[in-house]
Amino acid sequence: MDLSIVIVNWNTREYLDRCLKSVLCELEGLEYEIFVVDNASEDGSVDMVRVRYPQVRLIANEDNPGFARANNMAIQESRGKYILLLNPDTEMRAGALAVLLEFLGKTPRAGAAGARLLNADGSLQTSAYPEPTLWRELWRLFHLDIFRPYANYPMHTWELKQPRRVDVLMGACVLLPRKALDAVGLFDERFFMYSEEVDLCQRLRQDGWQLYWVPQAEVIHYGGQSTQQAAEEMFLRLYQGKIMYFRKHYPGLAVQAYKLILLLASLSRLALTPLAYLESPGKREQHLKLSNNYRRLVTSLAGF
Repeated sequence: MDLSIVIVNWNTREYLDRCLKSVLCELEGLEYEIFVVDNASEDGSVDMVRVRYPQVRLIANEDNPGFARANNMAIQESRGKYILLLNPDTEMRAGALAVLLEFLGKTPRAGAAGARLLNADGSLQTSAYPEPTLWRELWRLFHLDIFRPYANYPMHTWELKQPRRVDVLMGACVLLPRKALDAVGLFDERFFMYSEEVDLCQRLRQDGWQLYWVPQAEVIHYGGQSTQQAAEEMFLRLYQGKIMYFRKHYPGLAVQAYKLILLLASLSRLALTPLAYLESPGKREQHLKLSNNYRRLVTSLAGF
């Protein structure tokens, strides 16, 4: 088996349909299998897959076990030499999969290859990150990249014809050789959602594997189609996952230091909340919702 494709879905029926159509256009000449793991969707996703894509191996969970666990369920059943992890709100552009497969085939120490992610309008989307550290999180939370890129890569300046080594690949579209996963293990299921791919990338690099952003492979990523359905909960899950990552990889006082950074960043945003009333109604509503998220984060930090 050349390739196993794993897509974890939660209530993104229409996007999943488009994703599967785009994937099937990329598979000529390959021996492949496609898994869709559905985490108890209520939008008809399961029936859609069963009717329109009978060739897909469907795992229909009765509850939502989380993104990491759902991926592992399919990976453990898969047989492919390469494993493509793909979000349901993506569409592969022509030739993207072939580019990723060719790159991994000729790069023996590559533990993962990620596509160049694009927004719906074709503009560049963040596709890779530097390794998270306390200083980088401080830099990011206080928006200091406007002075010097440090928390994020300056991807808009990167050459588009040359793959580039990176620390962390965005999990929306990542191709991995099975031998790399066999070496480091699957997703850590303690991560319900968020930071599970950061943890996996860290373990791959620690084991000597190299991670690459491959810009010749283009994938449209609509982004957040599942998470925006439970935006407040997912905001808390985001930082809960980050705290878990620091607890796992930076023992000692790092977790408490990170919580302090989160607290200071949250309080600074809450202090600026009154300014939202000077904005237009649309921006005001958006900023007030964000302020509420930070307020909940402040009250939840002790329990994370």
